[in-house]
Amino acid sequence: MKNLRFSLLITSLFLMVTFSFTGCYENKNENAQELEKIALGYASGYTISRGNDFWELEVTQAWSGADRVFKYLVLEENAKKPAGNFDAIIQLPVEKIILTSTTHIPHLDMLNANEKLIGFPNLNLISSDKTWIQIDAGKVEDLGAGPSANTEMVIDLAPDWIMISTLGDDLKYMDLLAQAEIPAVINGEYVEQHPLGRAEWIKFSGVLLGKYEESKVVFEQVEKDYLEAEKLSNLMIDSLRPTVLSGVLYQDIWYAPGSESWGAKILQNAGGNYIFSDQKGTGSAQLNYEFVLENALEADFWIGSADFPDLQTMGNAEPRYKTFEAFKSGNVFSYTQKRGRAGGFEYFELGYMRPDLILKDLIKILHPNLLPAYELYFYQQLNEKK
Repeated sequence: MKNLRFSLLITSLFLMVTFSFTGCYENKNENAQELEKIALGYASGYTISRGNDFWELEVTQAWSGADRVFKYLVLEENAKKPAGNFDAIIQLPVEKIILTSTTHIPHLDMLNANEKLIGFPNLNLISSDKTWIQIDAGKVEDLGAGPSANTEMVIDLAPDWIMISTLGDDLKYMDLLAQAEIPAVINGEYVEQHPLGRAEWIKFSGVLLGKYEESKVVFEQVEKDYLEAEKLSNLMIDSLRPTVLSGVLYQDIWYAPGSESWGAKILQNAGGNYIFSDQKGTGSAQLNYEFVLENALEADFWIGSADFPDLQTMGNAEPRYKTFEAFKSGNVFSYTQKRGRAGGFEYFELGYMRPDLILKDLIKILHPNLLPAYELYFYQQLNEKK
């Protein structure tokens, strides 16, 4: 009898241990879901990974020189949170969002999600007609000069998430938003220097909106249009590339795109010979007037001359501009053709998302025969006086 009891005890213990290990193994498998990393073609500042019923986003370049990674979890409807630590957790579907940069507005336009916007700082900066329908209907709160000054309004609105651009001062309010349980996600698109890299951030918004597949289709069309336009100028031999001056004077310093910048790359892709191609950097090169005069006096075109409405106003603002041949010949072009309803330039809102339109504009300016039927979208030639 004792031997029988001992055998039963050993058997029971064995079964208990077996089931315990089995349970641990099953739980471990359940929590450690395998992630599929989705390849991005041009953007280098963030990553997308997909689980069975959730997404993980990592912003690896939130700003230039950022030394930390921001990690976000996006849960599909009724999904359970996987193991891991995240800077913000977003539950789909989302109905209420806040944006803080006009460059994010086209993402809503192109993904048919304008009705989700409930707040934005300084509504007069917005150009989007679709968004103005929402504004006119009283569905979008004006957060004033910036969300950093209106954190209480953001908290009161209780959005499903707020997207923050690191160009502003909003980072210092991240902890406060976290305490209020408002998911705050960082968009670092401006750090990208490939023209299509900035546009590819629409996939980032697509995941956050539950519209990844739609965002993929939108981006692929922009990519296709950009690459087809680029092929036109790639056939151009160097001797036929016109010289291009860019930038303006501000407090006696000439600010022009660095040769590795987004703007300089589009000029190159458009078949231009950029005068300052030896000025390295992804930001603005700071040059003195004498250097610019020496190198760009006889440039064929001047593109990116701030927002002057006409040559007379431009020349009156800075008489030294009149010295350049491009000014004398009237080959000065600015991005001022389209304004939003409240006066904001559409270029600064839509340009990141539609580099294909910027590229076609520049090709039309520099090599009009390559796009004979195309009409300028963002840019216009400055007349003597309007």
